[in-house]
Amino acid sequence: MTTLTCVSPIDGSVFATREALPLEAARQAARRARAAQAAWAARPLAERTALVMAGVAAIGEMNDEIVPELARMMGRPVRYGGEFRGFHERAAYMAQIAERALADIQVGEDATFRRFIRRVPQGVVLVVSPWNYPYMTAINTVAPALIAGNAVVLKGATQTLLVGERLARAFHAAGVPEDVFQNVYLDHDSTAALIAGRAFDFVNFTGSVGGGQAVERAAAGTFTGLGLELGGKDPGYVMEDADLDAAVDTLIDGAMFNSGQCCCGIERIYVQESLFDAFVDKAVAVVKGYRLGNPLDAETTIGPMANTRFAAEVRAQIDEALAMGARAHIPTFAEDDGGAYLTPQILTNVSHDMRVMRDESFGPVVGIMPVKNDAEALALMNDSPFGLTASLWTGDVDRAIRLGDAIQTGTVFLNRADYLDPGLCWTGCKNTGRGGALSEIGYHSLTRPKSYHLKKVTQ
Repeated sequence: MTTLTCVSPIDGSVFATREALPLEAARQAARRARAAQAAWAARPLAERTALVMAGVAAIGEMNDEIVPELARMMGRPVRYGGEFRGFHERAAYMAQIAERALADIQVGEDATFRRFIRRVPQGVVLVVSPWNYPYMTAINTVAPALIAGNAVVLKGATQTLLVGERLARAFHAAGVPEDVFQNVYLDHDSTAALIAGRAFDFVNFTGSVGGGQAVERAAAGTFTGLGLELGGKDPGYVMEDADLDAAVDTLIDGAMFNSGQCCCGIERIYVQESLFDAFVDKAVAVVKGYRLGNPLDAETTIGPMANTRFAAEVRAQIDEALAMGARAHIPTFAEDDGGAYLTPQILTNVSHDMRVMRDESFGPVVGIMPVKNDAEALALMNDSPFGLTASLWTGDVDRAIRLGDAIQTGTVFLNRADYLDPGLCWTGCKNTGRGGALSEIGYHSLTRPKSYHLKKVTQ
């Protein structure tokens, strides 16, 4: 039996442990979900929606407990108040559009025929959620999947081991049947075996490229639908007419918030050369003002990375860049312990020969490069195996759209960054993955089209 262990980044202590389900017990859980799904789907849409939103509200009632619990599990400072605002915003929007998004598509009706396309639930949906925003990433799929009539099995990350239990407790208390929404503890081998055995009709995975590849390999030949949100190396581009202060504040926050552990965090910045020095000076001043420390302290603005292993990768990228000629602008913070507590860093004199500008860092480091024009910036933004978001800074909306059309990315931001608008499809290209969550398109992934061609008379 595999023991799953959450080690707190605050002090390296064991915060929680849970035993992973043996494979046969995991198969039984999936079977219970399948058995319960049809009755759940038969309930009126309004009833399912109300129960889901009641579960969301129940999480809100736990928020005072959840915020310090998250700090202990993955290190986000309590001063930021947790994830409930985004969690609720996404669920509420998907509930609001459900009737429209799931409505029959009317093709035509006359005296002889009635034709329409109905969206029906996939069946059983597996959600594999990450640790960096464990509530918000899970709800992206959990809420619309349940609203659409699916049963949901949630496998959360070991680093945030207790999140799934809280979600299950909230939804069950609200009236969602226990077999319709299940939190399960699984190891990688059991998860792969369940996927390969067609235990699920759709799998949504958020995590690393390697993890996404493992999911694809497990699903090979099963025809199971997949939604994969994987790595990112999101760029920001500051043009000569940008609001410099706004660009600095937003892009540096996008690079450093949550210790840089954001799916759509800013990992590289290109600045028109006339603004480059001023941008760097302002950015350095912002980061030097951060307070690194215990995330349970209300004065802490940047906490430890979630795991010493993640911090070691960021340090390695920084050290390699410095050895290749990069310049570090932030002196080592006194609280930097060489482990999970890591000095946030700004690098210049960087190039795409360096891993820090090419590989996903997922930590509090950003490289900044000067560019001469849009063509140079575009070439650099597209010089990446990833494509999740790109943040453009200019007062010219048409220019931003022209550039956006040429950027290989899932979302184009103008004068903002690092935000999921639930009305828009959350998607990516290249090694960032496939599929789309949130918006009406999110419902398309969690349902399948079923056509009705009804001949009303035979004479």
